[in-house]
Amino acid sequence: MLVTLVVVASLGSVFYFFMYEKFDWKVESFRSNPNLKTVRADWKGNPVNPQGRFLNDPVTPLPAFGELWRWQTETNPQKQEKKTETFRLTVTKNSDFLHSNEDCVVWLGHATFFIRLNGVTFLTDPVLDSPSFLMKRFSELPVAISDLKSLDYIIVSHDHRDHCDEQSLKALAPQNPNAVYLTGLGVDTVFGDWVKSTKIQSAGWFQAYQTNTTKIEVIYLPARHWGRRYLNDTNKNLWGSYLIRANGKSVYFGSDSGYGAHYQELGQLLGGVDVALLGVGAYKPEWFMSASHMGPKDAVKSAHELNAKRFIPMHYGTFDLSDEPLGDPYRALQELQKKPENQGFIQLAGVGEVVRL
Repeated sequence: MLVTLVVVASLGSVFYFFMYEKFDWKVESFRSNPNLKTVRADWKGNPVNPQGRFLNDPVTPLPAFGELWRWQTETNPQKQEKKTETFRLTVTKNSDFLHSNEDCVVWLGHATFFIRLNGVTFLTDPVLDSPSFLMKRFSELPVAISDLKSLDYIIVSHDHRDHCDEQSLKALAPQNPNAVYLTGLGVDTVFGDWVKSTKIQSAGWFQAYQTNTTKIEVIYLPARHWGRRYLNDTNKNLWGSYLIRANGKSVYFGSDSGYGAHYQELGQLLGGVDVALLGVGAYKPEWFMSASHMGPKDAVKSAHELNAKRFIPMHYGTFDLSDEPLGDPYRALQELQKKPENQGFIQLAGVGEVVRL
């Protein structure tokens, strides 16, 4: 057990530590929220194993302890580069967008975005400070937390601590008493007591949340990832991505996901999106991390498969979660921007920069 704890601490984050608990990867049943509409006619619900734990579709087992141990004991080829890394995200201190009416997307760091579409406001996966002593924050928040008020919706995509942060949600709740929380099956049990709200909707994949569809539509969609909060609750709660659309405009918030066939399938199902927000960090070593996170190349590929008009990368530069240096994804994306098919497609937005829709 002591060795286990040392390994966890050495990661700088508990999110990628997969406790070697007995886990059955067979599909026994399917789950969805019977109170929500399923938008895909042939979808039976999220696959669940005999222990009642969620599975990816198709089923992809997570790396086991031996693979984690290999990662932690092998030499990182970018170790020295990490030590001398000076990269920091550009942060624009700006709160004007909070008082505007224009359709926009504003990156607040990591996987946290402010989104306004058709006058309806969203905050995604709010992590507004360092969620633990193991995770130092390397990019400032561009606005004061007290300015994030009167939000219509708060999204909590899954239960990992760099996406579902207790202190951030507790800070937001009293200043957003009318906000509706949109999450995945089971995740509501994690943060419900923190926000003390009766306005929480939990969905399965391909389910539409209950919204005023004349103003906004929000659908919970697949991701290739996993869930974990404590030592023995692997995949007890669901993970996923989101489509937000209104008045012919759409935003896809990908949250955490490894590359998979679901991007091409969603591109066909949705008919394209105006902007795709996809993670590009916490991806090395790729043989280990690709099960749950994409690097720059796969994220760009996924954005094209989604038939997105623009791609805004996220999930890099704010926290140090894996082997690559903080600026590695940014530099890789700069190179990818040079390809003809990516010119004008990859938008390297700074933190606090307003991207108009």
